[in-house]
Amino acid sequence: MDWLATGFDAAQQWLFEAVVQPLLFAGGMANFLEDGYRATGWLLVGLLQLVVIVGLLVPLQRWRPVEAITDRGAVRTDIIYTLLHRLGIFRVGLFLALDPLWDTFFGALSVGGITTFQLDSIWPGITDIPWVSLLLYLAVFDLLDYWIHRGQHRFEWWWRLHALHHSQRQLTVWSDNRNHLLDDILRDSIIVLVAQLIGVAPGQFVAIVALTQLSESFQHANLRLWFGPVGERLWISPRFHRLHHALYAGHALTPKTVGSSNFGVLLPWWDMLFGTANFERRFDPTGVYDQIEPGPDGRVRDYGQGFWAQQWRGLLRLAGRA
Repeated sequence: MDWLATGFDAAQQWLFEAVVQPLLFAGGMANFLEDGYRATGWLLVGLLQLVVIVGLLVPLQRWRPVEAITDRGAVRTDIIYTLLHRLGIFRVGLFLALDPLWDTFFGALSVGGITTFQLDSIWPGITDIPWVSLLLYLAVFDLLDYWIHRGQHRFEWWWRLHALHHSQRQLTVWSDNRNHLLDDILRDSIIVLVAQLIGVAPGQFVAIVALTQLSESFQHANLRLWFGPVGERLWISPRFHRLHHALYAGHALTPKTVGSSNFGVLLPWWDMLFGTANFERRFDPTGVYDQIEPGPDGRVRDYGQGFWAQQWRGLLRLAGRA
């Protein structure tokens, strides 16, 4: 791991000095140099992810697709979402908006004598080994993500935002970041809060986010692939996650729908533990059923075409007007 970290640090330093730092000086934002250096790390991670997506995952889709892609406009919109998130644009906006609030909150805790918990210190000599602590944090954040995902389907107001993610009728490697921005803000705020409370190191946090995002891109791929009886229970496959997106598996239960399953993000263990795993070997059509027939409120919903239309209609759904 040392050589990997060293190589990443060198690349981050070069990218910062060659591109980001001159832009900050040119824009009169020299007081943001430290923040710009951190943002450069996220930018580099995103660029590496895009290389893997384009160079490996997209060809995999062409090798064994579940279905032919017919709505390329929707896929292009998903690419916009992916670039917005993977290149750090969303994260920079989140930082500017919420980081001062987090600084105030944790500063108040410190003044009050309340310290955060260091998860990697629970077993000295073992959990403080870098790769062990990374795996520990990975499992903890994956469990957290599982329950966040359950909440997105359990609470009606939250589902009204999260439904946008499920409205993609043709999943591809670009579909993971197709979310309402308010949904992303809420989820990321919970993740950052927990990261601060359990003391995850910044470098490990970046690695965890990068691994999670890349795996999620793979899970959303238009790829007829499963990992076999054993592998399916070790890591989430495109088949396992596709069942979560199945057209008649979702939040709003009617006689035609079944209970949503497969909420896991990386590991299927939590679905197995809490009784929400579905290991059937099927590749169902995806989407939200009220896109093609009336839902419980009698509406056939339009989730919007294009980024801004989808964001606006998400706000209307949240207000009960769409």
